[in-house]
Amino acid sequence: MNILLLGSGGRESAFAWKISQSPKCDKLFIAPGNAGTGQYGTNVNLKVTDFEGIKAFALANDVKMVLVGPEEPLVKGIHDFFLADEELKSIPVIGPQQEGAQLEGSKDYSKAFMQRHNVPTAASRTFTRDTLQEGFDYLATTGLPVVLKADGLAAGKGVLICLTLEEARQELLEMLTEAKFGDASSKVVIEQFLQGIELSVFVMTDGTSYKVLPEAKDYKRIGEGDTGLNTGGMGSVSPVHFADEAFMQKVEQRVIIPTIEGLKKEGIPYKGFIFIGLMNTHGEPWVIEYNCRMGDPETESVMPRIESDFVDLLLGVAEGNLNEKELIISPKTAATVVCVAGGYPGEYLKNKTISGIENVRDSYVFHAGTSLAGEDVQATGGRVLAVTSLQDNMFDALQQATADAARIYYDGVYFRKDIGFDLL
Repeated sequence: MNILLLGSGGRESAFAWKISQSPKCDKLFIAPGNAGTGQYGTNVNLKVTDFEGIKAFALANDVKMVLVGPEEPLVKGIHDFFLADEELKSIPVIGPQQEGAQLEGSKDYSKAFMQRHNVPTAASRTFTRDTLQEGFDYLATTGLPVVLKADGLAAGKGVLICLTLEEARQELLEMLTEAKFGDASSKVVIEQFLQGIELSVFVMTDGTSYKVLPEAKDYKRIGEGDTGLNTGGMGSVSPVHFADEAFMQKVEQRVIIPTIEGLKKEGIPYKGFIFIGLMNTHGEPWVIEYNCRMGDPETESVMPRIESDFVDLLLGVAEGNLNEKELIISPKTAATVVCVAGGYPGEYLKNKTISGIENVRDSYVFHAGTSLAGEDVQATGGRVLAVTSLQDNMFDALQQATADAARIYYDGVYFRKDIGFDLL
């Protein structure tokens, strides 16, 4: 079958790498892709939100399945667009319809959903510009630190942890009255701060049955020792040793099953991935957020650990028989180190030629923010490359991925050398 994969980041590179290994895939198209995805299929110059362009391409190239990588086209309703079109409706889209995508598209929606279905999550309330004073009053009752979340999509930047009441009041004011995060912060969720250690759990579902994919832990801060500004992710590891069988059983019973059952009860069709951002607080799972797609850079650590045919699993989602499919997970450890552009996550260097990828010895290199300039691969995004090593244990995986990241050069290259060290 011909498959169209939408997206251009490290997550899509890992998807493309995995899909290209399946005998069930004849041709793989990646729209728009990057400088690395071309080795697994054919890059197509299409924006992920150009639904009419995607339609024309899918029909002209006999596409039999669409896998949506990023959240934006899902929140904007690409799955609904396919279902509403006579020529497209027989082509399965992996990724929820617009209402299901609101689990990520609106923090207020997702918190209300969790509360309705008794999914453990931090206490919260939502405020708008019109209820700003009530927001100030609520802040005075929450305790510190306190979390402020822009309701809508803010490219991973709409979450603030405020250490003082004064800071929280100022940030709430800027978010609601000065559009600090644009339309995304026209509503703000004020949330209790949860203490603990984070991890990401990924669920694949056909809307009825589900498979729990390998869990992962990602590292958001730019600086070593988890210091400095938040980024889109500086690295990840899978598995996570504290997510043992007992903890994951709690996650399944208290979070995954109520989530899937809640979607069914509310008549929300959901075919795709649910990313559950969790906090492990004294051995108890609390949900920080849902995402309606796989995470990045976690996908770069998760995909190498899946030994079964990934396209067969996607077919299970599409056809509603996921429970009949086999998911085989490697006992090995995957560690991912992300190489970023100089200056990231602020203004960063662009169009710098990359060398040394061919020197990488025992890791996969998943391209993220790269493009081709003639024969040269150039760093064009903030997060440039994800270097993943799969080894027998955590120490070896971390050591190999870090050593291989150091074999790559471009002007301003930077990566953290301490990814996963907190878990050793």
